[in-house]
Amino acid sequence: METPVNSQDTWLYSGVKLTIHNTIIPDDKLKPTPSEQDNLDPEIEMDLRILGCELIQESGILLKLPQVAMASAQNLYQRFFYSKSFVRHFYEHYSMACIYLAAKIEESPRRLRDVINVFHHMRQFRENK
Repeated sequence: METPVNSQDTWLYSGVKLTIHNTIIPDDKLKPTPSEQDNLDPEIEMDLRILGCELIQESGILLKLPQVAMASAQNLYQRFFYSKSFVRHFYEHYSMACIYLAAKIEESPRRLRDVINVFHHMRQFRENK
């Protein structure tokens, strides 16, 4: 464990100052979102947020990941899209990336090939419904 750089219990990791105060997204970053700034309808943005989380949940089940890994992936997904726009970034690619990263973070790693295969299977299943 690293030692604090000062007496206020803050740690310095690669130039990023970590404290309890910067772990939560500030209100001024929540509205307007980057997608709203790109003129995306708020209802469509909400649908894409929900769809991305559903993809993460479904893929996590197929990959037999623990629920904590799926929740971490959904958290990563939501945080990413509060800083980037759905207009410029395809939600499915980032759902895939988030589940892969969260599995590694939560020490339940899956091969990238397995993640790609699961998302490919889910896409084929959705298109054939």
